[in-house]
Amino acid sequence: MAGGLAPGPRGSTGPHILLVDDDVSLLKLLGMRLESRGFRVTTAESGREALRVLELDRPELVLTDLRMDEMDGLALFQEVQRQAPGLPVILLTAHGSIPDAVSATRQGVFSFLTKPVDRDELFAAIDQALAQAPGPALEGDDAWRAEIITRSPVMERILEQARMVAGSDVSVLITGPSGSGKELLANAIHRVSRRADKPFVAINCGALPEQLLESELFGHAKGAFTGAVSEHNGLFQAADGGTLFLDEIGDMPLPLQVKLLRALQERQIRPLGSTQSIPIDVRIISATHRDLDRAMREGEFREDLYYRLNVVNLRLPALKERAEDVPLLAKHLVAKAAERHKPFVKGFSPEALNLLAASAWPGNVRQLVNVVEQCVALTSTAIIPEALVSQALIAEDSALPTFNDARAAFERSYLIKVLKITEGNVTQAARIAGRNRTDFYKLLGRHELEPGVFKPDR
Repeated sequence: MAGGLAPGPRGSTGPHILLVDDDVSLLKLLGMRLESRGFRVTTAESGREALRVLELDRPELVLTDLRMDEMDGLALFQEVQRQAPGLPVILLTAHGSIPDAVSATRQGVFSFLTKPVDRDELFAAIDQALAQAPGPALEGDDAWRAEIITRSPVMERILEQARMVAGSDVSVLITGPSGSGKELLANAIHRVSRRADKPFVAINCGALPEQLLESELFGHAKGAFTGAVSEHNGLFQAADGGTLFLDEIGDMPLPLQVKLLRALQERQIRPLGSTQSIPIDVRIISATHRDLDRAMREGEFREDLYYRLNVVNLRLPALKERAEDVPLLAKHLVAKAAERHKPFVKGFSPEALNLLAASAWPGNVRQLVNVVEQCVALTSTAIIPEALVSQALIAEDSALPTFNDARAAFERSYLIKVLKITEGNVTQAARIAGRNRTDFYKLLGRHELEPGVFKPDR
């Protein structure tokens, strides 16, 4: 058992643990205990041997004795951090003391347990450490998806589908809530497609007024409008041979939807103010958080364009639907933020990670990024405590909303107010709002408001 790769139980595919102790009998006993739980165990009788093993077969967790000759557990931890940043380390010692524990945790050791180790306490610490361990390095065939950090079965299925669809040029529509990573997935599809060596160009269709959006997409001729002092190539031309990502396609104005459909059908564009058509070769990936089926029913999105864009639909889940990814993402994000701002920051305390995992994340991954950035900016310790996470979550809840979110909240509040004033009379409510009945009903449908609810009881 000592000093080599322990096979673990027959057929074991559990997480890989590197176990280090210079007491051979304890090494064997603890190794058997871990194997019985389904872990794959590699053992080493010294820190030096552990580092040699690490070079050959990287584990997901290192469990090491603190007091060892030649190289102790803390020295091993420091070397592990140089070779495999972020790899969690749990220290065991028969000489447990507060100074040892404080020193270890300040340097970023995940946990500190005293011998004889309580079985339940050990497995709880291992489970927590594995929850935030970095995933296996993605190389070669998997490098295309390296920016998408996940261990969620739902996300893995989506990535499998994304890889399959990337092999063709069919249009892909990515749906899912705001902040769930739609552009990341679009970029990953591009990187694994035959167009990977050509440009990936992205634009948010809801962020620009109609004329500017048209100019950005299709380009314009000199003098096409006031301020057009020179010819401008649009993003279709910039993406030629590559991929054009149309984010928030559901917010594209109807007149532009017509022009986009024509461009996709004819595989050519006509810049604003020009009489010349230009051939294009681009793959279209689009995304939206809106319900396009409802938008089509309400006349806000063209059905023919919808079917042209939605050849394959990939739906990204909300972060709360992949809660198992929260610790993994938090670990990845804190490492990136620390590298930029505070290299001494090593990660979150177990209590802080539990709080992150239990949060609802209405802003999805984008909100998690903000919370992690705040925590790194405000922490003065290597391990971010639970109180700081709680503070950052409260700050996020009271943060200024995006323009689109603020507008949607105002619209809904306004509609409720006029329906209350008119007791559910749509004609009167539309007159107060300065909209015709058709437009007003579309607004009510968008915000899922039923006029009958506001009528007085008879």
